[in-house]
Amino acid sequence: MAEHNHHFDPAEMEEWYDFTSSSKRKLIIGMLAGLATLLIGAFLVSKGLGIGIEHAHEHAEHAAHGHEAHHGLPVWAKRVVANLWMNAEFFTGISVIGMFFIAIQYLSWAGWSSIIKRIPEAFPAFLPFSGAVLLILYFAFGQELFHWRHEGVMDPESDHYDKIIAGKSWYLNNAFFVIRTVLYIGLWYGLWVFLRNLSKQEDEIGGTEWWYKMKNLSRAFVLVFAVTSSTCAWDWAMSIDTHWFSTMFGWYHFASWHVSGYAVITLTVIFLKEKGYLRSVNENHLHDLGKFMFAFSIFWTYVWFAQFLLIYYANMPEETIYFRERFSGYGGIYKAPFFINLIMGFLAPFLWFMTRDAKRNFTFLKVGACAILVAHYFDFYQMMMPGIMGEHGGIGLIEWGTTLFFASAFGFVINNQLTKLSLVAKNHPMLEEAVHHDI
Repeated sequence: MAEHNHHFDPAEMEEWYDFTSSSKRKLIIGMLAGLATLLIGAFLVSKGLGIGIEHAHEHAEHAAHGHEAHHGLPVWAKRVVANLWMNAEFFTGISVIGMFFIAIQYLSWAGWSSIIKRIPEAFPAFLPFSGAVLLILYFAFGQELFHWRHEGVMDPESDHYDKIIAGKSWYLNNAFFVIRTVLYIGLWYGLWVFLRNLSKQEDEIGGTEWWYKMKNLSRAFVLVFAVTSSTCAWDWAMSIDTHWFSTMFGWYHFASWHVSGYAVITLTVIFLKEKGYLRSVNENHLHDLGKFMFAFSIFWTYVWFAQFLLIYYANMPEETIYFRERFSGYGGIYKAPFFINLIMGFLAPFLWFMTRDAKRNFTFLKVGACAILVAHYFDFYQMMMPGIMGEHGGIGLIEWGTTLFFASAFGFVINNQLTKLSLVAKNHPMLEEAVHHDI
């Protein structure tokens, strides 16, 4: 207990992260390798090869007949667009969950997390990049991604008129969609910039006023996010399957983002610890991060199952089509991602993180966090691909290349952001509590 009587000096806590040229080089190579893999995959698919989980012979046939996917673009190009959209959305979520984590910590008067707060605080720096990708893809390829963008579906005079989709035209229309997307990214990023500036001033000046200002800003963010976390899910993911809707979808989408964000926070903390940073972070802090991953994996499963069960026992054709497509539609090509998602998203973290020791061990935490990320990658895959690609979906070089590119770009931006401020918020009023955190 002697260490608890030790004089606590915040100035000694300061730590500065060095984003080495070797790390930069590795991440740039990762981005280039991802891009190269994506291009090779696209080339192979255009020739009817390298399909992944699909039926290769069907694709060879399509290629021979110059087959085009539903709406103009060749299959390989549409698949590239679909993967860019899915990854941009997945990494947008991980970025904004960094801000959500911070906000929740302030609102709950949490002290333990003040020593790691700079890690999630860096995540929203990626929002302008992923947000720009979403907007560019929407402007350039909106018709490929969204059925409601197809010509004539909202025009009563057209052969393609669709009464159900036309009934949603007040919400699903070009101008309003773009306004909403810009608002989501703008509000999340703007509130983060504000918080980051307050955080910087707290470091430089000290005093508790900054803590109270950040608490008030967190209130504003949580109110904004309470609405936008659901509406962005409707816009970016649910409206791909335009006829189908679920009142639980916003929560389900948020839960998937949320637990993925915690997995990336945990991996980043361990990465920095292994590099010799975050000296005062101990196994108790890691235990708390492990508990978050454990708890929110269960929360995600609860929401997933609630949505599934209500649709399953109601057994109405307009509802069940969503799950039929993923279970048995399109020759069963989406069955594997569906079950990988369920097993690795619930069963693996549930059993893996059940014991106290597992939540305090670097290796266990890393394996568990990686399993969660793989699971929720597949979660987003099966949310979007059946609606965009239908029978032409697959998992192969295009998918892995796009993901490697985004993960490396995210890593680069976050590493760079971590160099801007001390890794420990030295004047946080609850820092001493965090240093002596013991559970």
